[in-house]
Parts: sequence; structure tokens; C-alpha cells
Amino acid sequence: MTEQDLRQEIVSVAQAIDRAGFCPSKSGNVSARFAGGLLITPSGLPYARTRPEDLIHLSLDGAVLSGARRPSSEWPFHVAIYRARPDAQAIVHSHSPRATALSCTRRGIPAFHYMIALCGGADVRCAEYATFGTPELAENAVKALEGRKAVLLANHGVIALGGSLAGAHQIV
Repeated sequence: MTEQDLRQEIVSVAQAIDRAGFCPSKSGNVSARFAGGLLITPSGLPYARTRPEDLIHLSLDGAVLSGARRPSSEWPFHVAIYRARPDAQAIVHSHSPRATALSCTRRGIPAFHYMIALCGGADVRCAEYATFGTPELAENAVKALEGRKAVLLANHGVIALGGSLAGAHQIV
């Protein structure tokens, strides 16, 4: 896949989750591994107006390698997950109203339905609360994702990862 194709796919996924109502008020973010780092959606730009050239290329240390905009404020957990999970090729984070409501209970989702198996385990864990964009949130997300492909973030939303953007999008 070319860089341009990957950029377009990231934008397409971001716009799809936005149309589904999963990204109220420009929330959520999408990334994919690229050239030893990642491409990530920008901060504060409505997805309906986001174009492939708006994405930011980050190193796995969080340094901006290219892009004129600021990366999503959630870049720390994207970087941390990619560093901890070589199997993760893409990450989709949303503030789906339903997932966010569930995350406010600060409990995981038990295996009440066979679709939970898509998330990689017997349940979907809920990561401990930490402020958005912080190293603590990144650490809590990585810990809760151990052996899983999805996690609720307490009082926040959901993260899904996959071997591809389509795989992560399917879970979120």
C-alpha cells in the first residue's frame, strides 16, 4: 500500500466513525503504522473536512516527522500501544456515546455475546481512569489491552486495535 493510499484509508475510517455518531465534537482519532512510526489524525479538525494531507507522521517517540497540524491530543497512547504491541498495525479510538456511557461504570464488558470474542479475550476490560492525553492514560490503556484488541477507557471511550485499519474499525 502506498503512503497516499494509507492516508486515504485513515481518513475514510475517521469519516466513517464520525458519520456513525462515534465522534461527537471532533473527538476520537485514528492511526496506522507507517515508516517506523505512525500516521495519525490531527487535533481539532472536523473529520468531514479532514484530507489525507492533514495527517501527521510521528515517530514512535512522539516526535513530529512531518505534517503542518498538531497531532491528536491522544497521540501518547497511540505511540505507547504501537511500542508495546508489534501486532497492532492500526488503532481506532472513539467516544461512542454507548461505549462512553459503559466506560463511566468503570467496569469491563463480560462475554455476554459472541461478538466479544472479536476483542481478543473473554471480556473487554476497562482501563483505570487517567486524564486524556497523559502518559498515565497511555500506561493504563497498554496494561488493559494485554491479550486484547479493545479496551474501554474509564469515563472516556473505547480503543480498538487491529492488524489493519479494517480490523480495528470492525471492533470499534
